[in-house]
Amino acid sequence: MSVRTIERDLAALQQSGLPIWVEPGRTGGYVIDAAATLGPAGFTLDEALAVLIGLGTLRHSPFRHAAHTAGRKLLAVMPDADAARASALASRVHFLEPEDQTVLPAEFAAALRSDRVVRLRYQDGTGAESVRDVEPLGSISKDGQWYLVAWCRLRDGVRAFRADRMRSIEVTDERPAQRTVRPEDLAIQYGRLRSVADD
Repeated sequence: MSVRTIERDLAALQQSGLPIWVEPGRTGGYVIDAAATLGPAGFTLDEALAVLIGLGTLRHSPFRHAAHTAGRKLLAVMPDADAARASALASRVHFLEPEDQTVLPAEFAAALRSDRVVRLRYQDGTGAESVRDVEPLGSISKDGQWYLVAWCRLRDGVRAFRADRMRSIEVTDERPAQRTVRPEDLAIQYGRLRSVADD
């Protein structure tokens, strides 16, 4: 590879917004601004193990792909010995799961983060199918079931849609008006609703 090719590639990176600086002189060179780099994660072994276990609980969830890549990234920024130890310890943690556990649609995660109206082809508990335009508000997980909480335009109210009953999920281009969901809107009869962000 020629010096000219390297300089052209570095110039292209600079033009794309990557903060690369030139240090002139015989011992100079190219430097990436330290503020733009990812510092060491600084996780203790117990913290890394807790994160890996938490991500492991998402294996059959709509967030499984992101959980898998997040686990790989966590291990990649740890020192090699710590990453190997965290992986070894995580391999000792097991989950007892049903053999026929349904893999939930990955599009569920896209529907949740889209801030768009979502068109669901949905099968209710009786087996009847309907197509519904919904405005996602959040999600709930209970006993391995994932629900998309949304304002249902067909029912003109807040509803919870089970992920395993979703036959198709299409994110539209329409941005809905902002709504908030309150626990009392969900008519939860048991348990306590807790956000992932709660301490």
